Amino acid sequence: MVSDELKRVILRELDLDDWPIEDLTTAGTVPGWDSLSHARIIAAVEDAFGVRFRMGDIVRLANVGELQALIDRQAAR
Repeated sequence: MVSDELKRVILRELDLDDWPIEDLTTAGTVPGWDSLSHARIIAAVEDAFGVRFRMGDIVRLANVGELQALIDRQAAR
């Protein structure tokens, strides 16, 4: 399940007050989430959660739920 903190980071980077962010949410379904904002979101997520992702992990992400799972795995290390 997508954490409230991850939702806040994504919405802040996209300058959105509110938008339904769920496990199956993809970048193409959220206003303003393009390749440039994606890079900003990933950097903001890394900072907010104190994690670092490998490029290979990032490019394989299919939705926000997978991003949350990646955060959880990194934070558990």
